[in-house]
Amino acid sequence: MQRRFGVHGPQPKLAQLFTRGVDQLTPLRSHTVSRLESLRPVVLRESNRTGINPMLLAAILFDEMQHAKPGEDLPLAAHSGLFSTHGPAQLGLSEMVKQGLLREDATPAEVAEARNQLLDPERNVELLAGKMARLLSVLEQPAASTFHVSQHRSRAKTVATLAYLHNGKLDYPARILRYMQDPELHGLIFGERRKPAPSLI
Repeated sequence: MQRRFGVHGPQPKLAQLFTRGVDQLTPLRSHTVSRLESLRPVVLRESNRTGINPMLLAAILFDEMQHAKPGEDLPLAAHSGLFSTHGPAQLGLSEMVKQGLLREDATPAEVAEARNQLLDPERNVELLAGKMARLLSVLEQPAASTFHVSQHRSRAKTVATLAYLHNGKLDYPARILRYMQDPELHGLIFGERRKPAPSLI
């Protein structure tokens, strides 16, 4: 699975519980939403280029950024080999190989340049869209199957499969489907974001 699709690997139940806890941290969510907002133009551009639902791209980006490890986007840490995935979408060198953007026998200089591309947020989103397009091709599904997932069970299944093949954690597909319906994220991507009402004390 990892070799063919680029799956991260399964997540233990304890880690799943921790993930749910992290999702409830309001300051972290606000920070992640702000980061996603800065990527909105490239998300929409890549959606237009590939035909993939921008909410699928946004949901994956939101989840991966929400659960990013501290320091993993620092160039020094990335080039040290300490982390295997990089950037907002948490993509690895293997994905660039699968997309034909990096040779399997790449030189150290080529590997370093590839890591720099993964660390670049906009390039990372482009590569995420490319990964989704690649997986859709493997699954023999059109890009249109990523839209209206709440109305079509077969499309929800396709998106869930894409999510699992991207991340490999059993709880990941459900999170992605939930984020795709998140009102705040939906408003952010489609330009209808509203400021939250002030909290009552």
